[in-house]
Amino acid sequence: MSGLVSEPASGDTTGCLRRHPVGACLVALAAGLAGLLVAVAAGLVLAQPAAAEKRVALVIGNSAYTNAGELPNPANDARDMAEVLKSVGIEVILGLDLDKRAFDAKVHEFSRALVGADVGLLFYAGHGLQVGLRNYLVPVDARLQGERDLDFETVGLDFVMRQMELDREGKTTIVFLDACRDNPLARNLARTMGTRSVVVGRGLAEVQGGVGTFIAYSTKPGDVAADGTGRNSPFTAALTKAVRTPGKSLTALMVDVRKEVLAATANRQVPWDHSALTGDFYFQPASAPGMLSKTAPVAPPSDSGALQERLRQLEDELKRKSDPQLTVKLVEMSQLKERVRQLEEANRQDQQLIFDTQDKYRTTTDRDGQLAISREIGNIQIRMAQRNDQARGLREQITKLEKEVGSATPASAK
Repeated sequence: MSGLVSEPASGDTTGCLRRHPVGACLVALAAGLAGLLVAVAAGLVLAQPAAAEKRVALVIGNSAYTNAGELPNPANDARDMAEVLKSVGIEVILGLDLDKRAFDAKVHEFSRALVGADVGLLFYAGHGLQVGLRNYLVPVDARLQGERDLDFETVGLDFVMRQMELDREGKTTIVFLDACRDNPLARNLARTMGTRSVVVGRGLAEVQGGVGTFIAYSTKPGDVAADGTGRNSPFTAALTKAVRTPGKSLTALMVDVRKEVLAATANRQVPWDHSALTGDFYFQPASAPGMLSKTAPVAPPSDSGALQERLRQLEDELKRKSDPQLTVKLVEMSQLKERVRQLEEANRQDQQLIFDTQDKYRTTTDRDGQLAISREIGNIQIRMAQRNDQARGLREQITKLEKEVGSATPASAK
């Protein structure tokens, strides 16, 4: 034969040196090693399980109410939800049939566990109610014989959420509320409040969380959800099933939950959610799109020119990403607008209350009764004026943010 040495296997630099100049071989070797290092580094980063994150959940199910009749599903809902969350690597604090003292203790335990947590999650199943657009979670020993009892016998949802958001800027907060069941305690409370009974709303009120917050309701705000005839409520049955499904983000998962609940309730119950997330959340991070398997495939060696071109492409992609500060401003603006809507809705309800009160007591001739009605209407008008002041301040903030967002948005995106 000609005596030429055959081409060696890839990675054998000896054959390269026999056939090519030393400089060319070194360039090829460096490019190959660079491609290998990029692939290995990417594999190490992407294959890291998000179990390294600290993820904590408070799961509560209240069934055994002493003054409102027992609910068949919430305790089962909480047990099953706790098991599912544990199976995906989330630390769970479980509370079943909690009275007020035990409820407060679990929230306190949860608040301590949230220190340093990347993800905080609340799941609540049981009775809940809204009064004056504020939501309350109801322990099993609540009686609610008057409006003053609310702060002493229930747990304000806003208080729990404040604990979840405290010192956790940029972290993820998730809330699931299967608490929109028909509540006899709410009806009893309304009867004791006279003309103010209009502030006792049906179901739960819509809540706005901070940036990084996701809130899901078993049905739309102001509506009542079914408790279910099986082991679980329709909402929890669909939710536990969805959490087990790999490869789906939280928002995609909730679409599946909504479809399943609609099918199970003949379209009578529509799960609702509000999101201020700034990225996708996965209950099973290892199955998220873009994650590599434990053994990441090694990219084939490439020449240095192709490697530099790919780096330039990545740099261009990063430049095209939205400004995170712009995202925060857009979310804040959306929240402010929703708060204005809530204030306007509350004022409409109070205006109707004034009309109803005037109509109901139009024929009253008792002077003391007339004075009491005038005082009540005056108090309502003061509330309305205060809301108008709040709404005016919020609109000013919205106008300022709209200007900032307008100036920060690239012309091509407008």
